[in-house]
Formats: sequence, structure tokens, C-alpha cells
Amino acid sequence: MKGAEAVGRALVGAGAGQVFGVVGSGNFHLTNAMVAAGARFTAARHEGGAATMADAYARTSGTVAVLSVHQGPGLTNALTGITEAAKSRTPLVVAAAEVTEARSNFHVDQEALGRAVGAVPMRVGAAEDAVATACEAVRRALHERRTVLLNLPLEVQGSEVPADTLGEAVWPLPRDAVEPSAARVEALARVLARSRRPVFVAGRGARSPGARDALEALGERCGALLATSAVARGLFRGSPWGLDVSGGFASPLAAELITDADTLVAWGCSLTPWTTRHGRLIGPGASVVRVDDDAPPTGPYDVTGDVELTARRVLEAAGAAREGYRTPGIAEALADRVRWRDVPYEDRSTRDRIDPRTLSIALDDLLPAERVVAVDSGNFMGYPTMYLSVPDEQGLCFTQAFQSIGLGLATAIGAALARPDRLPVAALGDGGALMGAAELDTVRRLGLPMVVVVHNDDAYGAEVHHFGPEGHPLDTVRFPETDIAAVARGYGFEAVTVRTRADLKAVADWLAGPRTAPLLIDAKVVAERGSWWLEEAFRGH
Repeated sequence: MKGAEAVGRALVGAGAGQVFGVVGSGNFHLTNAMVAAGARFTAARHEGGAATMADAYARTSGTVAVLSVHQGPGLTNALTGITEAAKSRTPLVVAAAEVTEARSNFHVDQEALGRAVGAVPMRVGAAEDAVATACEAVRRALHERRTVLLNLPLEVQGSEVPADTLGEAVWPLPRDAVEPSAARVEALARVLARSRRPVFVAGRGARSPGARDALEALGERCGALLATSAVARGLFRGSPWGLDVSGGFASPLAAELITDADTLVAWGCSLTPWTTRHGRLIGPGASVVRVDDDAPPTGPYDVTGDVELTARRVLEAAGAAREGYRTPGIAEALADRVRWRDVPYEDRSTRDRIDPRTLSIALDDLLPAERVVAVDSGNFMGYPTMYLSVPDEQGLCFTQAFQSIGLGLATAIGAALARPDRLPVAALGDGGALMGAAELDTVRRLGLPMVVVVHNDDAYGAEVHHFGPEGHPLDTVRFPETDIAAVARGYGFEAVTVRTRADLKAVADWLAGPRTAPLLIDAKVVAERGSWWLEEAFRGH
């Protein structure tokens, strides 16, 4: 075999069955080798889109994905998506062709680029090490939950590799669950035993089989209310004690109850400023406990351990059931007003522009419940995130660790391929939609029955609402009205422009039809004020 074939076959043999990319001369043979070995290849129109598709697929499927890119510009085009994946600890292998000749126009320091954005750089240094290095890249991605940049020099790709090398490969085993220490389990059980108002906040680390059941059982025993970070939204879907999302997206009732908690336990959740509203959701005197399988304890009650295992061990050590925070009055309040759509608001819709809350509530009622929602970044993002319900923790793919706009459409593609049983919904702003418009072609080419909702205020709304009240000129962040529906039709979409609720009749018609083409909704949304979460986020800075 050539080195390129050996690496491709090894990546697939190690468990990476889905690859995204844009193929050039440097990654042509590698990509074809992966396909020949049984991987599914999805071609994007831009490497940035391919990187985000791979990230979203890995998050939604729970498996390692591969991004295949050309040397030099193929990698640099993908860097924003790679950065998002690295910051999110997504298990992803970036297989990047590499030119080592410094005088080549394709040469850049790819190892330094990877390290600069938080990826783990590796290199296949010699043909005889190709298979072992590829397997190790998958192992590190899987076991360390890291994005690995695997650089593949062209001369190594073209070198001969003994055919029996694959037979000697050591394929990585699944990551072992981390058992918590008995002393830490007992300490956490004592904390919960004396708590009168405990709240659990579950994050990405709780998005694993069995974690919900374990956390709900422990919550029932100690009387805890159940919240999630944004990336784990839907984990406690249907629970009468669920608070939905903690942080900037929390409803007024949820924020009030979290702030009043005397014990806050973060399960696989890092309690970032976004999850705690810059610390304001942690009440004075509250005990804060972090349960994480990949971080040493920093507080007196923190536990290093797998979320499900730790919850079950604490349940075994816990005493009799307590009412805790689960009172009849709290139950009634949660049933009435924990959801954002149940919070009264003044509808600011006009004849020409629709209120994004009105839009989101109407879409939530129209769209099938079995959906996977991907949300881009921007002033609009809180509305689809919180007003569109999701069926479970795999129902929202939230690529926001780097806060880049333009990732939403590619996120929806990756999530859709991981969950083909669900209707994919991409929620974008006009800025992000136009940044990622090339991937409209990918949606149509793949035949995805996707709904793309563009919240179109003809501006970079975050900057408008942040700098506008201070009297700054806004010509640099406002744009002439763009007919994004017409752009989508050019790519083969069905499209509708929505200015009023009545215009959504076309969406209902599409849902009732054969859905032979994807649908784009160019929603002309009101632009008079910033969103609640954005105002709070800017105050936090």
C-alpha cells in the first residue's frame, strides 16, 4: 500500500466511519481510501463548512468523525470550524495533507496552527508509522475528547507501506467510565442530605446513555430541580421538575429558582459565565459542587468521576427521600411559566416585520416534534434556542464555544446526517446565512428535507443593539435588504418570505407535501431592540 491508503484504512478500522471534506490533490487518495474501506464521505463546498459538519456529526452521533483537507489553504480555510470543535472538546480527527518543503507556496506551519487553536497536533513522520499513528490519533480523539490535527506529509503519503501493517494495528477500545472515589461520593451525599433547595445543572458530560435516568433518580431522592446547560438542552424533557436551560437563556422563573438554590451540583458541566450569568445565578452562601470525569477536584465537594456512575453511587449512599425543592407550589409554577413561550410579552410585529418570539412560537407549533435544531450565533439566537422545543439531548446542536457566526447551516447538515430520522431545522441570522450560503448547495445535493429559518434584520444585529444606544454610527453593520428567499431558490430550495404570521401558511403547505426540496424561510424580523440574552451578555463584559 501507499501511505495515504494505509492511513485511510486505519482511520476507518479504528472506528471513524464518517468523513467530511473538500478534496484536492493532497487528500484525494486518502479520502478515496477511506471510502473504499467503508466510510461515508460528504463533500462540502467550503472547508469551513466541512469542519463544522464533522464537528456537529461527532457531537450528535457520539462517534469520532474525520475532516479531510488539502494542504495549506485547505487547512486554513477550515480553521474556524476546527477551533469551535477544539474548544468544545469534540472527538474529531482532522486529516490534513502537508507540504514540508519551506519554499512551496502551500507551506505553512500546520503544527503551530493546530496548537494555536487548541487542537492536538500529530504527524505521520514515516511510512512505517502510518497505521500506528492514525490509530493513536483516533484513540486520543476518543479517550481524551480532543480535536486532533493529523498532518500527513505528501512524501509519506506516497511512500510504500507493508501490506501486513494493518493486521498488526491496535484498534482503540471505547473510553472507560471513571469510577468516583468513595470518600467523595460520601461527601456529596452529605451535602445533598442537608440541602433544602438543591438544583442539578447537567452539561455535555451528562449526554450519555443512562445519565438521565441516574440523575432523575437521585433528584427524586433529594428533591432537586433539574436544569441543563445550553448544549445539553432537552436532557430532562418531560420532567415536571425541569427548569430547562440555566444561564443567559434561562426563563425568569428558572433564573429565580436557580439563584435561590442552596446547593448547585454541576454534572459534566463547567459552569461557564454563560451558564451562570457571570456568577449571578449562584446565590450567596450556596454550596457549589462539580462532577466531571476529566478534571481534578478544585472545591471541597467536587468529584472526579463519570456522571452516571457518580449519580448512582451517591444514590446508594443517600438516606431517605426528602421533599427538598419539590414542593406543590414549585410544581404549579413550573407547569405554568417555566417555558419562555408561557412568559407574556408585547408582540412587536408590524405589517412588514414579524416579532421573532411570535415567529418561533408559531414554528414550534407547526414543525414536527421529532426534530434536530441547529442554531447560528447572533442577536436572534436565543429565540429559536429557547422557543423551539427539542425531543431530547440530541435535539439541539449548539456550536457556540467560539461564538462565530456562519456555522449554523453546516451544523444542521452534520446533525441531520447523524439523525436522519428527524427533521433538521437550521436557525440562522441574515449575516450567518450569507456567510455560509455555499452549503445551501450541499443541503440540496444531499436531498435533506431541511427547514432553514433566516432571522433577517438586514444587519449584524448584535453590534446594532450594542453600539446604537451610545450614538455610534451604524453604517458599517447595516445592509440593504436582501432577498434571501431568491438566493435559496437559485440553489434549488423552495422558499417563502415571511413578514406576518399569515405568511406561515406556506410552511404548513410544505410540511404537508412531499418535501422533495428543502425549504428556506426568509423571515423579516423586527429590529427595534436587542434580545434579552444579548443585553445581559454585553453587561457581563
